Formats: sequence, structure tokens, C-alpha cells
Amino acid sequence: ICLEREGEILMFDAGEAAQISYLKSGLGWNKKMKIFVTHLHGDHCIGLLGLLQTMTMQHRTEALEIYGPSGIEEFISANIKVLNFGLSFSVIITIVEEGIVFDSKIYSVYACKANHSVITYSYLFVEKDKPGRFDLEKAKALAIPEGKLWNQLQNGMEIKIEGKTIIPEQVLGGKRPGKKIGISGDTMPTKELEKFFEGCDYLVFDSTFLDETKEKAEETCHSTAKQAAMLGKNAKVKNLILTHFSARYKDETRHLEEAEQIHDSVMTAKDFLEIEIK
Repeated sequence: ICLEREGEILMFDAGEAAQISYLKSGLGWNKKMKIFVTHLHGDHCIGLLGLLQTMTMQHRTEALEIYGPSGIEEFISANIKVLNFGLSFSVIITIVEEGIVFDSKIYSVYACKANHSVITYSYLFVEKDKPGRFDLEKAKALAIPEGKLWNQLQNGMEIKIEGKTIIPEQVLGGKRPGKKIGISGDTMPTKELEKFFEGCDYLVFDSTFLDETKEKAEETCHSTAKQAAMLGKNAKVKNLILTHFSARYKDETRHLEEAEQIHDSVMTAKDFLEIEIK
């Protein structure tokens, strides 16, 4: 799963052959990038190795940030040593704990413990509120010259014209709320996750099984499509994306049908699915 925002890539997990999927996506090899690993099961982290090697072959120079549970550093360093390959860029590894994982003026990423067979973290991307839309007519009425001064106001800075101070609020509409996007990783549904994902614009949630095999879901610490939909509904999630389907099912039609009986806006994940978030 990749979020692309203003030229930066935020990747969540890297399963087998992640480098091939990434290559086909056309997202680019030398962009600012962070990778958030939910847990250390092969189908969620083994692709890091091929990804790192391919990035070097593509002459990446931009530093890569990797966030994950305890053990992620040993996993990467040991395999690099055994496979005997070097990197053309630096890798910065951060061990994840619950709470704020990354914070900036533009967005934050939070982690919450999931309920799986090994230590697993679910992630929440929270975009900070954005400035209101720039009102061209108000700017012209205040005789503000187009160009640099307009840009400063759009970025929340005060300006002065002939000794007169103009503040951004005079030409900007109300603040626009940022987007919230949740990634569950592998997990059973929990009340903690329901609260964690409350109000998400999009939530990608484990839907490995159908409800008819919910005992198997509990045994393997996964969720059913029905459980994902119930959690999404209770958390007032606007759009739910089902993912991580068991290979026992020939397609995800029944998962979608099961979830749509509970949640109003559901889709199933597939390779190279693209969603423009407005």
C-alpha cells in the first residue's frame, strides 16, 4: 500500500516481490520515502530485501526511512550481510511503539497495537488541517499584487503593503480538515482499533475470511469481512477497503457482499488499485 503526497511516498508493508509491483506502479525510485512495517511475517516484510537491492540498482541516493516493530533492524542487517549486497543510500530505522510514530507540520503517523499472533501495529495517517481556499476577489479588492505576496498569504504568513498589515484570514476561507487514512495490518477486531480508526476517510482492514469461518479467523488472529465492516461502521469510517483475502477463495465477491450488508461504502483491494483522495 502506497500513499503518494506532494512527491513523497509512504509505503505500508512490503510483501513478496514488492520491488516488481513498485516498478510497475511507476512511482519513481529516488523520491522521499518512508516504509511502515506492521509486523515481521514474511508476507508483510520479506519484500524489503528485494526493494532495497533494486533501489540500489536504480542508483537511489535519497535516504530511506523504515519504521517497524522490534526486530526489524536485525532482520534487515542480517539479511544484507548474508546476501552480501551494499546500498547506494542510507537507511534510517525507527522502532515503533504505540502513539506518535512520525510528526511534521503537514501530517502525522500514529501506531496502535493490533491483535495478531506476533507483535503487530496498525497505522493511522493524519493530515494536518489545510489553509482555506484563496479568494481571488478579496485579494484584488485589497489591492494585493499577484505573485509572491499571494503565495505568502496562502502559506499562512502576514504581509505588509504600504505600511498596512494584511493577515491570511482576510483572503482565505475556513480551514479545510485534513484526511485520515487507516491501515490495519493483520489483526482481529478490537475496541482499541475501533477508537483508533474513528472518523477515517479511508480504512484498509484485514478481511481474510468470511463470517462462516469466523472460528478460523479467531484461531489465526485475523478478521472476517463482516467484522471489518462492523468495526468500520462503529468507527464511522467513510470508506472501507477490504484486504488480505485467504487463498481459499477464488475471488472476493462474497467478502464484498458480506461487508456491504453492514457498511455503506465498501470496496475490495486489488493490485494497482488507485484512489484519488480529495
